[in-house]
Amino acid sequence: MTKSDSLLGRRWPASWPVQWVPKPPWSRQEPTYRDASPALIEAAVKRAGSRPSGNWFAIAASREISTRKPIGLEVAGVELVAWRRSDGSLCIGPGACPHLGAPLALGAIEGDRLVCRWHGLAVGADDDRNGWLTYPSHDDGVLCWVRLDRVGRENPTELPPVPVRPDAHRLDAVATMIGRCEPIDIIANRLDPWHGAWFHPYSFSDLEVLQVPEDTGDPADDRFIVDVTFRLGGPLGVPVRAEFTCPGPRTVVMRILEGEGEGSVVETHATPLGAGPDGLPRTAVIEATVAASERPGFQLARRAAPLLRPAVQWSAKRLWRDDLAYAERRYALRSQGR
Repeated sequence: MTKSDSLLGRRWPASWPVQWVPKPPWSRQEPTYRDASPALIEAAVKRAGSRPSGNWFAIAASREISTRKPIGLEVAGVELVAWRRSDGSLCIGPGACPHLGAPLALGAIEGDRLVCRWHGLAVGADDDRNGWLTYPSHDDGVLCWVRLDRVGRENPTELPPVPVRPDAHRLDAVATMIGRCEPIDIIANRLDPWHGAWFHPYSFSDLEVLQVPEDTGDPADDRFIVDVTFRLGGPLGVPVRAEFTCPGPRTVVMRILEGEGEGSVVETHATPLGAGPDGLPRTAVIEATVAASERPGFQLARRAAPLLRPAVQWSAKRLWRDDLAYAERRYALRSQGR
């Protein structure tokens, strides 16, 4: 696509990260249904599901769990409580008090222990009294994880399969959404890059899939490579080349290979929660954006992270409002055998 026939478009510097990229009419885009092979997508989803997780589940953003008060969580129907000890270390354990089953998420943190509000029973990370024990947990600086061996039923690993992230000059934000579907529906949606410019024209345009996954046994071949422009509004956009990979059965990672923000990642983690009141499964989409850039202006953005984070989260949730509707429909059709 040419930049523009306008004077401004013709004079726009090619070296700038933000480019003048007029938005094509939605209905005049090149159709992608011929390339978006259901068999290819399903094969990629199946290979992702066969990869080990070590029984680890992403549960929340690191900054959501504090030393001030505990929070209640659920993974695959298992009630959990999470908090931080006085030194900031993470604790995750059963959510029910071992005395009479009261919700420990309503308890109070006293030093390194969690005190139940019903009768004052205190539990802690090194406390095995009354049969209450914490689960293995990990804080990677962006996300918190819990290991549930009875749920995962795999060979456990010491640490979760955390994707490689930028290690410097970065800004991170985490958004969480919940859908009535299973993790496989989230992964299948993410492993369909062809729908981006059609289903999300407010965010993407000029999308071209350059490489599709191949089952050669080499992980370098099992990935999508995509050229796409991230829309900023009006005729402005940021063209990049990105890859999509699955390091685990419930995670898809989009990494920028070329263009502005090279090395930045968007991690989409699908965590099963359990059945809702309607009996349908619930899955949490926990999406971590870890952006990085060597440009001097990005250092200002990092200093303004508390102000920018809500905008990044809003953008992610806007996309997933659409994609969760798609994933929920996929689950409904799949559960009907269609």
